[in-house]
Amino acid sequence: MGTYHAGSLAVQELMGVRDRADHVGRSLGQDIKPVAAAFLELQPLLVVGAAAPETGRVWASALTGRPGFVRATGPRRMSVLTRTGQESVPAGARGTARATTGDAHARDVLKDPLADALTTPRTPIGTIALDPRTRRRMRLNGRLRPTPGGFAVEADQVFSNCPKYIQRRQSYEILTDRTPGTPHRMTGLTPPQTEFVRAADTFFLATTHPGGADVSHRGGNPGFVRIASPRELTWPDYPGNAMFLTLGNLRTDPRAGLLFLDWTTGTTLQLTGEAHTEFTADGARTVRFTLTEARWAPAALPLRWSPPEYSPANPDVPG
Repeated sequence: MGTYHAGSLAVQELMGVRDRADHVGRSLGQDIKPVAAAFLELQPLLVVGAAAPETGRVWASALTGRPGFVRATGPRRMSVLTRTGQESVPAGARGTARATTGDAHARDVLKDPLADALTTPRTPIGTIALDPRTRRRMRLNGRLRPTPGGFAVEADQVFSNCPKYIQRRQSYEILTDRTPGTPHRMTGLTPPQTEFVRAADTFFLATTHPGGADVSHRGGNPGFVRIASPRELTWPDYPGNAMFLTLGNLRTDPRAGLLFLDWTTGTTLQLTGEAHTEFTADGARTVRFTLTEARWAPAALPLRWSPPEYSPANPDVPG
């Protein structure tokens, strides 16, 4: 497969940025360079995205661990520990379910929706490591291979993005005594989740295409994600690197997974559904997401970050 698939090429043509995209696309490679390997080993958080093999729904999930739980173990291989001591645990995997949808197995453990995907060989997977301390982010996409300690990803694409729209958080703590709350499954947002989304300055967006999967970051001042109804969200697609990997994926496959997290309390909100991009004559873009299912997990992550310093690139949010 070339640098871009048909969906990304179509959006680049629509926006008139094909030449710029070709130039920027030279940064996409398969090798994990030494500077990228060093960056990975410093991270306590990795966001992964894939289609759940049992349902086909696309989700984004957070994995956490002490720095070193994610590392490069080959020139084109990243390994993630998920089964050693206090190492990484999917955000929604702890606790028991109290279903809000009439689930007959409400007493069963509510697994993270990507738990099976992370143990299935050859699963197309997207990953992003984002460091709020330095406003740096790195994406690595490829095929998953289960390992005795977790999984590895054989890289198809490795690249970094600019610091635009990343909120700086100077430090974090790992709270080993934080007790996760009971996760819930739902088919519509209730008032607590609505306020959670409205207060968010960051979320992660998982998408797929015929050749693989991807996770990207979206950031802005609180309020940049709007709630149109309990099952519909919208957000502006701010100017970026002109590659249009995410919007290109959505053009070929509307399935999408969103992950919101509270950087202080560790609470996570995972959404899955479909997303479509609306284009206007002046080049503005809005993404409209329709919810199929949501997972709400209080205090799911053991990380507590310092308050944000909003990115100077964030546009003002209309009142």
